[in-house]
Amino acid sequence: MNASDPEHAPDSEPIPVTRVVDHGTAKLLPDVDRRRAWLLTVDGAPQSYVDLDEPTHLEFEYARRLGHVLDCAARDGQPLDVLHLGGGALTLPRYVAGTRPGSRQHVVDADRALLDLVAEHLPLPAGTDVTVHGADARQWLEAAPDDSVDVLVADVFGGSRVPAHLTTEAYAREAGRVLRPGGCYAANLADGAPFTFLRSQVATFSGVFAQVALIAEPGVLRGRRFGNAVLVASQSELDVQELARRTARDAFAARVEHGDGLRRFTGDAKAVTDADAVSSPEPPGGSFSVG
Repeated sequence: MNASDPEHAPDSEPIPVTRVVDHGTAKLLPDVDRRRAWLLTVDGAPQSYVDLDEPTHLEFEYARRLGHVLDCAARDGQPLDVLHLGGGALTLPRYVAGTRPGSRQHVVDADRALLDLVAEHLPLPAGTDVTVHGADARQWLEAAPDDSVDVLVADVFGGSRVPAHLTTEAYAREAGRVLRPGGCYAANLADGAPFTFLRSQVATFSGVFAQVALIAEPGVLRGRRFGNAVLVASQSELDVQELARRTARDAFAARVEHGDGLRRFTGDAKAVTDADAVSSPEPPGGSFSVG
């Protein structure tokens, strides 16, 4: 038994794990309140939270909102084909496997060493149909077949920033191409007032998809603090009312902006091209850092 392995560490004394991965220093930190739950950070920025005893538990606010999108993607329990761009500790693939048994999932992450760390210390439940690929998210997406997935989840951060090449109109068109009719795109983004980045993302995806919505905590949308927002897009009608009900009654209540309200938020923002793309802004004052 490896005493540094959180999967096999004594219950009374879980041991943190630190490892240099391809894109920084990763740490697995035990949660003292949940017996087999772990926080993954990379260079101090929280990446994922996993409870090995309860794979459907979603701790982070943005993960819960992505979970609501996945819950609304089809009738309860219906298996889905899901592509995850960004892996972390595979929190959302675990959630989909638990809530929609029989789903087929692919996870793409450029940090192969991080994927190896997660596979070693936080293994997926037996029988889970999740295939993990070490690759650049956009390159993988561009090679993916047309009409091949029901849901595409993008949660890619280089440190605390969304990479520029995953913010453009060309990228959005690739996302639309791989989605099946009725499919849904959902992305975890981060920004603060005056929302230059977030507004540009809404404008970009509104130029490609017929339906776009934004889910965020009201204080973030009012510009009171920097924070996460989930962008949702589809060529088909989004069940905005159900999304709004789920997010409003969540322990971390959020608001769904769409239609005229979202158009007012977007204002005169322009779609992002590959030529002018920039990464999302650096969180001020280490907003998402963990010591």
